[in-house]
Amino acid sequence: MTAHRRLAATGGAFLALALTVAGCTSSDEGETAATSAAPETPAAPEPQLIDWTDCDSQIDPIIAGRPGAERDLVFSCGTTTVPVSYDDPEGGTLQLFLVRASLAGQTYPIGSLMVNPGGPGQSAADAAIQAALTLPEAVVNQFDIVGLDPRGTGLSTPVECISDEQKDELFAADPRATDAAAQDALFSQVEEVAAGCAEEYQEALGAFDTVDAARDMDLVRQSLGDDQLNYLGYSYGTTLGSTYAELFPEQVRAMVLDGAVDPDTTAQEAAEARAQGFEAAYDAFAANCLSLISGCPLGPDPRAFLDDLLAQAATTPIPSSREGETRQATPGLILGGVRSALYQPSAWPQLAQSLAAARNGDAAGILTLADTYTGRNDDGTYSNVVDANLAVNCADTDEEYAATDVQALVADWNARYPLFGADAALGLYTCSAWEAPRTPLPERDAAGSPPILVIGTQGDPVTPLAGAVDLAEDLENGVLLTWEGNGHTAYPKTECVTAAVNAYLIDLAVPQDGLTCPA
Repeated sequence: MTAHRRLAATGGAFLALALTVAGCTSSDEGETAATSAAPETPAAPEPQLIDWTDCDSQIDPIIAGRPGAERDLVFSCGTTTVPVSYDDPEGGTLQLFLVRASLAGQTYPIGSLMVNPGGPGQSAADAAIQAALTLPEAVVNQFDIVGLDPRGTGLSTPVECISDEQKDELFAADPRATDAAAQDALFSQVEEVAAGCAEEYQEALGAFDTVDAARDMDLVRQSLGDDQLNYLGYSYGTTLGSTYAELFPEQVRAMVLDGAVDPDTTAQEAAEARAQGFEAAYDAFAANCLSLISGCPLGPDPRAFLDDLLAQAATTPIPSSREGETRQATPGLILGGVRSALYQPSAWPQLAQSLAAARNGDAAGILTLADTYTGRNDDGTYSNVVDANLAVNCADTDEEYAATDVQALVADWNARYPLFGADAALGLYTCSAWEAPRTPLPERDAAGSPPILVIGTQGDPVTPLAGAVDLAEDLENGVLLTWEGNGHTAYPKTECVTAAVNAYLIDLAVPQDGLTCPA
């Protein structure tokens, strides 16, 4: 069991497909893809029993000292199986892993609340542990908190086909390099990764898709003994949740989709929106830094400071004081660290200090931020969050972008979005090189579902507010709640949002559509 990471998704040159603990775009309608109807659901296989074991002894040391650890929680770990293919339920199976957290002495328990932190690729089991510590007590008092690692992620038959060395090279590469040789090298690296994963998994590589992950969720819901699903999804978790609602609208009791991924954009539109969002987030970080009474450690112009630091690192990568660290901070790693911290304003002070230290010759802080983002461990190994991120995102779309078109976008976006534009453009090539069957996401109106609560944050750099607006409009019974704050996702960060979500989850009291909560 690993410690819970920020709800971010992986990024870096060519791997910036999804920016969401959490990450987070999964596009459905592409420039080359025909609009796809919701796939027909074959006769559902029988849900399997969950093999539960007490895992307090494993989890208690991990959470010791964290806020909320004093709660009287009981943790159970479980495994169950689902079909590899729902078109062939009698074929092979995948093993799924889940964690359930229960508060002792629950009053009037409602059932399970399934949580997903996004990515795709982030561990929902880890997220359930964190949620049990941090969600309002009123919610934990009435729901068991359940995290099901989706197929291919965490401990659920994880996808593992990209070496640690390949990841180090990809994340260190300079995403703003515009010369043809550097870009050709990046294209070649991505093609090598795609070929390696295809060789490792063959046709099965296409099985790690969101539609089948949503079907898995319904089998697990039945195995948990819940008549209907209660669900809290962040970032990509909103894509997974809305897909579930499309396939099983009458099985939804309550569904909260926070930091919604836009279901109506192409991959190119989503990538450009993310580039714009992160540029705006850096400007908000800079303004905050300049407002500090103690003074901003980046000087009077934090954007110029970062430009100078990136130029310095491009010529002479910056060493780290961290014991045993052999890497030096390149522009790619610095931008990865910046992106990581821009997810949440609570990380802005750490970002300012880390950038200032890097300028003074010590990149330890910025590398720590970058590693949190990519799932790199202290010993140089990685979690499988990158592998799963690519497998799921690419299984979910049949959009493709030619290398020449991507190069043109790199030049254009590098000029318009000078920190994050080139990286966002380069990510469009990744699934073009991916060699696996595709199951494009369905259109999602979830006809026949109860009200579904969609939350968007005005200053969200990862999943811009427009995505929440579009998803709420697309859902037949979508209800939009907007938070006028900064950072990625909103619940439970502020009293107004928390009160509305709590009342909806517990009492099914639906807030007024269009409700806006102040920052």
